[in-house]
Amino acid sequence: MLALNQNLQKLIGIAQKTEKLGIGLMSGTSLDGLDIALCSFTGNGLNTAFKLLNFITIPYNNAFKKEVQQVFAQKQTSLEKVCLLNAYIGNFHAGLVLQALAGWNIQPSAVDFIASHGQTIYHAPKRLHQQANYPNATLQIGDGDHLAVKTGIFTISDFRQKHIAAGGEGAPLALYGDVLLASKPGENRILLNIGGIANLTFLPADGNYNNILCTDIGPGNTLIDAACRKYFNVPYDEDSKIALAGNVNEPLLKSLLDHPFFNEPLPKTTGPELFSIAYVENAMQQSGASTISNHDLICTLSAFTARSIANFISANFKADAIKIFTSGGGARNPYIIHHLKKTLAHTTITDTSSLGIDPDAKEAILFALLGNEALCGEPIAIGSNSAVLMGKFSFTL
Repeated sequence: MLALNQNLQKLIGIAQKTEKLGIGLMSGTSLDGLDIALCSFTGNGLNTAFKLLNFITIPYNNAFKKEVQQVFAQKQTSLEKVCLLNAYIGNFHAGLVLQALAGWNIQPSAVDFIASHGQTIYHAPKRLHQQANYPNATLQIGDGDHLAVKTGIFTISDFRQKHIAAGGEGAPLALYGDVLLASKPGENRILLNIGGIANLTFLPADGNYNNILCTDIGPGNTLIDAACRKYFNVPYDEDSKIALAGNVNEPLLKSLLDHPFFNEPLPKTTGPELFSIAYVENAMQQSGASTISNHDLICTLSAFTARSIANFISANFKADAIKIFTSGGGARNPYIIHHLKKTLAHTTITDTSSLGIDPDAKEAILFALLGNEALCGEPIAIGSNSAVLMGKFSFTL
């Protein structure tokens, strides 16, 4: 009988460990930086227990952002640039992981695995591309082999492809972490993540997996951030200072909300490919708001995010019978959160820190958890999602 090669032997050893040390990496569409969460895990599935040991967001420099923006959410771009960035981002992220570990005084050899989301450059569900002969698709770059070789740490990456292969749209994957870490019998919960795109997971009090819903619901920070970059030369609206200095333009807000996406069947996904500056400029023309002030524009876009979230929750849930837990950059946006609390006045709204989950680290924790499941979990069918384990394995040798 042939012996297993040493990579497979090491993999089995990691999978069989009672406690694993894993790193989750998340780089979102906002391109703020790389979220790095170092977690310990015991168990798997509904028996998973985790501890967040260290967390850091290492901001991206402007040069890196400009490189990625050349291919991000572009229907037509340089194939050579995509090819080069796939390797470059893998190596770049590996360097940031090593930087974080050095800062925490932890040797790479002490870490069992890295679970990397990669960098989304295009998201193309069939509802958006509408090409009959092509399926749902999404593309994240930042190759896992480069991460593994440069860090010396076994790496799991490219999680979204299995979800699509099994009939999904590749997002939102928050579903799996939310169910495993935040379900509570007897309490209806919504975990609302306001990243570049806003998505939520509804966890029913009865624990019935068939009643769980995870879906994108519209723009999060993506339009606000894009407009801040274009009109104010700042990456985002810190503390909502720009929005609070403006006024909502109601005709423009109405035009922004008038899109078929908001009435499409659930679950659904979207991205900056739809909710882009071009989308905003078209709505400005349609509503006769092309000459509004830049402050009013940021205010209206902030209201658009808040209104679309509140509209979805009001239309689909009994607001007085749920608790909402927020995460993502939008959870720190005073304008959005104030609007949600005002509109959903009978709903308790707090961030996920009240669940013992750092709201800034939540997405990176999720991918670390998906990595743990890939190693030792069992496929779980949740709601309309197929029972799958996600992620591709990259060895260090």
